[in-house]
Amino acid sequence: MNDQPVRLRFAPSPTGFLHVGGLRTALYNYFYAKQFNGKLVLRIEDTDQNRLVENAEHDLINMLLWAGIEFDEGPNIGGDVGPYRQSERLSIYKDFYYDLIKRHHAYPCFYSNERLNNLASGKLSTEDAAIEDAIFKEFDLDSTLDKMEAEKFVVRFKIPNSQVLSHKDLIKGQVKFDLALINDPIIIKSDGFPTYHFANVIDDHLMGITHVIRGEEWLPSIPKHILLYKAFNWETPKFGHLPLLLNSDKTKLSKRKNDVSVSSYIDKGYTKEALINFLSLLGWHEKGDREIYSLAELISSFSFDRVSKSGAVFDVKKLNYFNNYYIKNYPINELQTLLNDFYNKENLFTDDMVELVREKIDNLGEFQKSLDFFFLDTITLNEKDETYIQSNLSINILNTFLDELKVFKDQNQIELSQIINTVQNKIECSPKDIWKTLRIVLTGQNHGPSLNDIINIYGLNKVIDLTRDHVKK
Repeated sequence: MNDQPVRLRFAPSPTGFLHVGGLRTALYNYFYAKQFNGKLVLRIEDTDQNRLVENAEHDLINMLLWAGIEFDEGPNIGGDVGPYRQSERLSIYKDFYYDLIKRHHAYPCFYSNERLNNLASGKLSTEDAAIEDAIFKEFDLDSTLDKMEAEKFVVRFKIPNSQVLSHKDLIKGQVKFDLALINDPIIIKSDGFPTYHFANVIDDHLMGITHVIRGEEWLPSIPKHILLYKAFNWETPKFGHLPLLLNSDKTKLSKRKNDVSVSSYIDKGYTKEALINFLSLLGWHEKGDREIYSLAELISSFSFDRVSKSGAVFDVKKLNYFNNYYIKNYPINELQTLLNDFYNKENLFTDDMVELVREKIDNLGEFQKSLDFFFLDTITLNEKDETYIQSNLSINILNTFLDELKVFKDQNQIELSQIINTVQNKIECSPKDIWKTLRIVLTGQNHGPSLNDIINIYGLNKVIDLTRDHVKK
């Protein structure tokens, strides 16, 4: 295998949205394949026909393309070792499971409709079914092959029950399994579709996959997969099992406590660079405390020996940190393009508006909320602010402010600090009183970005109109 070109794959099931953990797995595969000038294959594992979701494959592919992951082969690209959907490879699997049966590495178990229904409903547990199916282990080949033509069956793979299997994982290190604790797994279901274990091994071998990198939830499946490779006398690829993503309470990341779909974060306004940077550091890190990486830098820096064995907490506050960093540092034209796409509207905000708030924005969805006062013809105040503005002091401030604005009638720039100094000299009040009064009247807010910048974006006429709206006549 050392002389083979590196070939990795990402093999999602189209049973729903792309999970953030799935995107991290795809990224790690992509980094390694690119780093070694290898190939990355996209394979759709759609053997569980009951759980398929309409348009899920299309959505998965779109999310992966959005993330910038470049596949070399796949259902949307083609390639020399397709088809790349498992549902289109059933005839391939049939040849291999018949081969195992003929060499007594596997055995068919004949099921009535009632037994199949009991198994599907849970009335018959998978554990009990495996024990009961032991009666089929010893069989006459010729009569069994004839019976398979006429009756419904599943196929089980024989697990040697008196061995300890040792596996050296790229991430977890040396792992041992007592095979006596593992039941013979079903590799072909009654509908003729292969289970994950069987199709996975067949496809990885035929597609020349050299490295299988996946989540650690698949680690218990390793004995079944390695034994299948041995049964076919095939070379085993290298395996690496990635640590789980965790909630803040260290439980497995779930939609009950966090959004877990990539699309939900896109919809909220998280950028590609931020999400990739954040996910890539969940379980992997170079030595030192560096946090900001471009995609090219992640490709060149990534290594399995720096992937953690333990789970990584999915901290939304940390994701916000990354997203804020990129929002602050995008060139303004790039940020405007992102905003146009996010709001599905061209030039919703001027460059000056964007620059006004970008430093404190955590996601693209916050721009409209932070800048909504720019799109109002009148500012409606809550009862508390209205009472404050209608006080004698505030009215005096606003009238004096209107008088001083006349100085800037023929000028392009309004110097707010100059006006405030003049107002303070004419009225016995603090600068704080003036700032607060003007901010409430001009934005409807008590806090916010630079008021001087706001009024210059408004322009003199709008500043006068908004101020007059709140002055008693």
